[in-house]
Amino acid sequence: MSHSGPSRPTPNASSNPVLGQTPPVVIPAQTSGEPSAKSLSADAASPQIAARPPPAPKVERRRPTIKSTKAAISLTPVAVERLHGLLKGPTPQLIRIGVRNKGCAGLSYHLEYVDKPGKFDEVVEQDGVKVLIDSKALFSIIGSEMDWQEDVLSAKFTFKNPNVTDACGCGESFTVDGS
Repeated sequence: MSHSGPSRPTPNASSNPVLGQTPPVVIPAQTSGEPSAKSLSADAASPQIAARPPPAPKVERRRPTIKSTKAAISLTPVAVERLHGLLKGPTPQLIRIGVRNKGCAGLSYHLEYVDKPGKFDEVVEQDGVKVLIDSKALFSIIGSEMDWQEDVLSAKFTFKNPNVTDACGCGESFTVDGS
């Protein structure tokens, strides 16, 4: 059985537009017998090629902000009072809490004064004071409570850390699972 009628062209690579591009629109020339051809100029009656539409604007995605529901470390009222005193000094500075490989149990707390937070420091703010946690120490310190203790021989910040699995006898170093 033969099929009579117009044959369809077979698609090939040259006739298909590249993804994301639209082919130009060609407006055929009108013949002089058509009524609208009289109103068009000679240039307008010739085939016209329309410009391609501009590319779609890129949608800017908002960066997700992650807010923790609980601070990485909590401060006792005595620690907050001591930190307020440090901030009112002649050179107000922040305290960065970190851990170092030291002692017989493996890790020890390391406190240092800094002027501003580091790029990856976790900033904990409580009762108007800020404490920084070194990003490398975050998993060892998370969930801890920082306190200030004074006795006849010393005055120091102490930590109650629920992640500690072992500590040395003198209390200067500790171990956390996975470290």
